[in-house]
Amino acid sequence: MRERLALAVSAAGAMLVALDGTVLVVVQPALRRDLGAGVAAVQWTSTAYLLAVAAFLVVAGRLGDRYGHTRLLLTGVLGFAAASAGIALAPGVGWVIALRAAQGLFGALLQPATLALLRLAYPPERLGRAVAVRTGAIGAAAAAGPLLGGALVALLGWRAVFLLNVPAALLIAGLALAVRVPAPRSWETGRLGATGPVLLAAALAVAVHALAGVPEYGWTAAPTLLGCAAAAGLGALFVRGERRARLPLVPAAVARSRPVAAAVALLLAVSAGMFGALFTATFLLQDVRGLSPLATGVRVLPLTALMVAGAPVAAAALRRFGARRTALAGTALVVLGIAGLGTGGGVAFGVLGAGFAAVMVTATGTVVGDAPAGYAGVVGGLKQTAMNVGPTLGIAVAAGAGAGAAGSGTAGGPLGALAAVAALGLAPARLLPGRSREPARAGQAGPAGQAGPVQ
Repeated sequence: MRERLALAVSAAGAMLVALDGTVLVVVQPALRRDLGAGVAAVQWTSTAYLLAVAAFLVVAGRLGDRYGHTRLLLTGVLGFAAASAGIALAPGVGWVIALRAAQGLFGALLQPATLALLRLAYPPERLGRAVAVRTGAIGAAAAAGPLLGGALVALLGWRAVFLLNVPAALLIAGLALAVRVPAPRSWETGRLGATGPVLLAAALAVAVHALAGVPEYGWTAAPTLLGCAAAAGLGALFVRGERRARLPLVPAAVARSRPVAAAVALLLAVSAGMFGALFTATFLLQDVRGLSPLATGVRVLPLTALMVAGAPVAAAALRRFGARRTALAGTALVVLGIAGLGTGGGVAFGVLGAGFAAVMVTATGTVVGDAPAGYAGVVGGLKQTAMNVGPTLGIAVAAGAGAGAAGSGTAGGPLGALAAVAALGLAPARLLPGRSREPARAGQAGPAGQAGPVQ
């Protein structure tokens, strides 16, 4: 019973965030008309959310490891509900932007906790199936977002989209209260300093902001170069401080874990390639081939279908062949799918969806299953950070290669570049555990050599 409740909370929490991310695409035109907002202001309703999520995911995971993932999940989901209700009642676009940033902060508290709950509730031999269910749920929610949002906007207006989050979040909170998982046990003494979290949050926020501006300014423009330089400088200060800190934000056991580092790098490369390719394909199908948004959505349906259907298949492959082979096969399928998107056919979208499902299930299972004892939250935060930064990087690469440019009649250049980006994931995929490697088990020795439950 505990396992089923934990899976329901994990999948529902992930679906809530996925729905909110994709539904906004449909909401923005109606929101702009109703509030009399400019295009730049409406774009910030997305950017503010993205910056907040990317900046605080690792910090949120670390807090969950110290103080309990159920507590962080409840805080995140209730705060998400409150922010959603505020957006639905917002009198102007400034309020929407501020509340979207708050929604992103609470979403960051929520996401790592949903992964950590699976690690706490499931034994290693059944963890892969649970991860596959969660992955399929995310795919289904992402696909349903535009359809659900379109129906709600047409029938009740854009505010109804955010009001819908409130009962869904309250239901998740109720289920979370019923989940009984081990209380957090920390082998560390003292408190986390503020410097590390502030530097990491600032570095990630500045990096994402710089990458998000590439489609508008280009890679060589001053805002992009200055933003990337500032992010690199802040990142260097963070690394320097972490090496000297008695209680670092990213513990040494996590920083030295090859499976965790490989899984995060794999997700970053593959998600960048995939989402950059989808950005490119959208312009190809609509601006070059003249398809309507609805027809474009139908053309992309095989991606979602194969992602949902492929998740349990990937879990079975993971058990039989190991993480390394499954990830290599999934990454190869993603590269082939991206390369084939130039034809605009459904087969390429299906191959891309199947490959991405394999990568997601394998990398997520590795991150959760191989997390060093006591640090499931922080590695979950690293995983979610890669999944938030990767798409922004991919769109920046696509835009820099000419995707969406006026008068551009081909997507060959951008898709080739994005296939190469995804192919970079083959290197970290080779570093994942083979078939004989078993994931870290709950209750193994902690950092101080003591046994205790994995958080």
